[in-house]
Amino acid sequence: MTSNQIQPSHAAQPLKFNPFDPEFHTNPYPIYHRFRHESPLHKISNFMGDQWLLTRFADVKFVLNDSRFCIDDLPKRLEQKSVYLKNNGEFSTLMQTISQWLFFLNPPDHIRLRGLFSNFFSARVVEGMRPQIQKIVDELLSNVQQAGVMDIIHDLACPLPATVTATLLGVPTQECDQIIQLAHDLFRVFDQPLSLQVYENLNQVALKFREYFSTLIAEREKKPKQDLLSHLIKAKNQSDKLNEDELLACCAMLFSVGQETTENFIGNSVLALLHHPDQMQKLKLEPKIITNAVEELLRYDSPVQLIARIAVEDVEIDRKTIQAGDRIHLCLGAANRDPAQFSDPDHLDLTRQQQHSLPFGGGIHYCLGAALARIQGQIAINTLVQRFSELKLNCHRLEWRNNIVLRGVNYLPVAFKIN
Repeated sequence: MTSNQIQPSHAAQPLKFNPFDPEFHTNPYPIYHRFRHESPLHKISNFMGDQWLLTRFADVKFVLNDSRFCIDDLPKRLEQKSVYLKNNGEFSTLMQTISQWLFFLNPPDHIRLRGLFSNFFSARVVEGMRPQIQKIVDELLSNVQQAGVMDIIHDLACPLPATVTATLLGVPTQECDQIIQLAHDLFRVFDQPLSLQVYENLNQVALKFREYFSTLIAEREKKPKQDLLSHLIKAKNQSDKLNEDELLACCAMLFSVGQETTENFIGNSVLALLHHPDQMQKLKLEPKIITNAVEELLRYDSPVQLIARIAVEDVEIDRKTIQAGDRIHLCLGAANRDPAQFSDPDHLDLTRQQQHSLPFGGGIHYCLGAALARIQGQIAINTLVQRFSELKLNCHRLEWRNNIVLRGVNYLPVAFKIN
């Protein structure tokens, strides 16, 4: 039995949701199963007010697509926390940066900014990036080929999205390492709650992001290229569609969010295949199933596990009233293992046909980079499986990330042989 399969529940234990529990990080699916079965619309009342935990596929999809629920108010909560800062501490740059990220914006600003990116992240455009992505993956695997061992996270899953985003934006690839670290650090803003000191540290990270891209933007204004950054600079200079602060914030968003989701997606997918050698062998023998396989891997162990919404008016779901102002936590990981939607949901089947999972959210805030993430996963996973044989986990214990939004491991050592 693998780490993601459902274990027998212990009825004597009280039903409690603790996303900070290390055991939950290791395997959240038994907890999700209990909530779906015993309390699918679970009310939590604490110092932050009434909150709800939704674990069924139908309920999660409903909220994602209903305009009576708006995006999380994290920037506003940061502003409220700032009054407690002492000794001239501040995190205004952090607040300003994340307040202009797409998933914290409502229309019309959300529509305006998303429209500036849509062409670069369309299925047609990212499909055309396949040769570039394949070249990056080939080079990354060539770097470790002779060693016969690699860390999937450090050697493949981490550098791939960073290099792809750098290529798309026009960031020099030799500077990716420093950007990766900034992206990892800045994404911590989603981990709630955090201390004021941590927010102040993240403010410094936001400042470094701003300084880096301010310099790069100044260079690109003098020498435009055929890249996304030049496109955004043109939009800033020729219309009222984008201002300087929004441009800087969007650059940080593309690296931070695109990096974290894709990195964990690839890591979780390879780990799932390692736990299911029959499915890995099926992919090896039938590489053409990779598109369907990636959808199943995204469903089976979703990189994004939890997202939040706020009710803007009273809404009734399953005879329970969610009141205006209540916070709703949508468990994508639980929804994607809902037996009402997926037959035998704890079983990994790369040829599964009912592909309607929610790995990237839904509604108007559906992940902008979903198509790009999928293609990176298709190429990275398929190339790895086809190029190397006898892939096996090369450690006794995995360390899961201490993150309540994303799910993934800090490292994934494997051993292999060259085909």
